[in-house]
Amino acid sequence: MNNIPIYCSQTDLQPQAQRLAAQFNFPLVETISTASNQLYLELNQQHLALHSNTEKTQGVYVDFVQGKLGYRREHNCGRNQPLPRAIGLKKHKHLKVLDATAGLGRDAFVLAVLGCQVTMMERSPVLAALLTDGLQRLEQQAELKVIWDNMRLIHQPTQDYLQNLDSESYPDVVYLDPMYPHRQKSALVKKEMRFIRQVVGEDHDSYDVLAIALQRVKQRVVVKRPKGAPLLSANGEDVPEIKPHTQVESKNTRYDIYKP
Repeated sequence: MNNIPIYCSQTDLQPQAQRLAAQFNFPLVETISTASNQLYLELNQQHLALHSNTEKTQGVYVDFVQGKLGYRREHNCGRNQPLPRAIGLKKHKHLKVLDATAGLGRDAFVLAVLGCQVTMMERSPVLAALLTDGLQRLEQQAELKVIWDNMRLIHQPTQDYLQNLDSESYPDVVYLDPMYPHRQKSALVKKEMRFIRQVVGEDHDSYDVLAIALQRVKQRVVVKRPKGAPLLSANGEDVPEIKPHTQVESKNTRYDIYKP
């Protein structure tokens, strides 16, 4: 979805807005229309954020420094949590992880804090732009440079990237968190999921990503699902179901672990 415009009212930020518009092929606009429901990106001194012109609430943006991720980095980022256990961090330390569906980068950040080298794949230009902005602000924090060093972003469909990997470059782990109708009651989460769904749509190729990932990974593929959700399937096609070797569960989430 490349027709989302980028808006910036601050003269000193215009060059940065122009670079983002050129990099991700966004139209750069001087005003935002209120005639119809529209998502748009706005760049200000704090961050790049995704807004709706029909809502006055705070936009959706990536913050690796403060907020919930800042708190989690300092207080709740241990290896015994469900995600690190599913990735395999109880036995291994410096894993190379390919996050096949980076989204807003939160799980990738947690893994980077724990020492993983994380490659974030994001095919949506809007989410890639938000991640780029978040990474730039993370890089500016000298005390967090080690985390920034563990994260890189590639704006490309995951299948294309995996198909062109040579065997020496295979990641240790591929992590897949496909779009699913989450049921959290938080208004913020609802807004984020609503905006992201408008931008990304449905992940109809998740099963195909799982299938190729199993051919291009060294240790395991981990698929994040809501607790009680079905396994990834091939959308009703006559394709054999791929069953996980094991699972790690938390209160609301299940991690299906597949071995190559």
